Amino acid sequence: MKHNLITPGALAPDFELDDIHGRRVRLSDFQGNKPVILAFLRGFM
Repeated sequence: MKHNLITPGALAPDFELDDIHGRRVRLSDFQGNKPVILAFLRGFM
């Protein structure tokens, strides 16, 4: 498995995930809005 590291201050690569309601959301959907905080919870559901 290849890991791509992101340096502090760099823009995160665009990706998409399902939100808690099952809707597909892209990181780029929030570009230019308020800051985004991502929390990846292992075994949450």
